Amino acid sequence: MEKEKIDRRSFLIRILWGASGIVAAAASVPMAGALLEPLFRKYPVAWRVVGKTDDFVVGQTVLVKFRSNSALPWTGVTSQTAAWLRRVSKDQFIAFSVNCTHLGCPVRWIQDAEMFMCPCHGGVYNKDGSYAAGPPPHDLPHYPVRIAGGQVEIQAVPVPITKI
Repeated sequence: MEKEKIDRRSFLIRILWGASGIVAAAASVPMAGALLEPLFRKYPVAWRVVGKTDDFVVGQTVLVKFRSNSALPWTGVTSQTAAWLRRVSKDQFIAFSVNCTHLGCPVRWIQDAEMFMCPCHGGVYNKDGSYAAGPPPHDLPHYPVRIAGGQVEIQAVPVPITKI
């Protein structure tokens, strides 16, 4: 059998294709990591004190602010997040996300109407956080709430804006 003779041009083309493949593979590893990493990230569970139980009136809904558990040390003011906290009874609280489930705009509490309203696209939620009107696809998400040592604590967990 006679060996096939490879000329210089064919040899250089094969080298270039091989090098291009290696560079493409090396460049795709960090991109794949950046896309897949959020799927596997685990956030620590943290309970944040938002006030004393005596500070809240039964039947009232107020805005409370606390530090997000997914905040990084350098995030500064942006590490703060908020929730709408409603005292239902002497020992029961409900905390709602401040973000509309439509596109994540901040909802506001309208005391006279006893409804949450999104000013961006007209989303409306009832006082229990259930969907009332507009484009939002779901009810307002809830944060877990507990009372510990006379303090109201909210579990700082990432709350999804939308569900697919």
